[in-house]
Amino acid sequence: MPSSPEIFAPGLFAGKAFLVTGAGGGVGGATARLLARLGARLAITDVNAPALQACAGATGAIPLLGDLRDGLACSEIMARAVAGLGRLDGLVNAAGLWVEGDSAAATEADWADCMDVNLKACFFLCSRAIPALAETRGAIVNISSDAGVVGNAGAAIYCASKGGVTTMTKALARELAPKGIRVNALCPSDIASPMLEMQASRYGGDDPAGYFNRLLAHYPQGDAARFLTPEEVAQNVAFLMSPAAAGITGAAVMLDFGLTAGY
Repeated sequence: MPSSPEIFAPGLFAGKAFLVTGAGGGVGGATARLLARLGARLAITDVNAPALQACAGATGAIPLLGDLRDGLACSEIMARAVAGLGRLDGLVNAAGLWVEGDSAAATEADWADCMDVNLKACFFLCSRAIPALAETRGAIVNISSDAGVVGNAGAAIYCASKGGVTTMTKALARELAPKGIRVNALCPSDIASPMLEMQASRYGGDDPAGYFNRLLAHYPQGDAARFLTPEEVAQNVAFLMSPAAAGITGAAVMLDFGLTAGY
């Protein structure tokens, strides 16, 4: 994988405060580390206590353990984040759950878990962040997916959840623009992360490498196709949070090597 050089000015987010969800995972963790390097003060949340503490130790963030599938927990985490930080300039919804398989065999639990983590939690955290973000004229970045823009066979539940995130983001951007709050969705393709490793292990049978190869076969780069790194996604999050993106709201920003360009 190529390295990800620092492309932002030191201290870009000095004096700013952010809440990052899913900080125990690949994208959430990379985002928290980058924002901290750029001077931000952070609160972070995850359901995985050891991973959450590791990220907090690396970033100096306030760790807030919680299960975001519960709407009340989302409200409590937001309240604790704002109280601990004293303000809120940005929210990054990076927590996510992958589900795939034959739709004929899908269970209600599959649907509920995926929707609760990917869509319900995203909405209620955005909702509860509005008063604090209105005070700072802050920003929200919701991590959606290429699957939140086009359909993927065998992933109807996941596509439904991320499609909801993408359209919800646009609706919130329209609603919150008068308050000075920007809301954008970042739509990455496959990311070399623990979640992708889990996908290959759970759904790739006895051939995880074949699972990866089948994903890469859809990319237009041919033999040069590769997965995104968490650090590349984090850089795009930081850009969307930065003053350079002041004119961008309600966007579904594709970060997918052109994977969806032909649709």
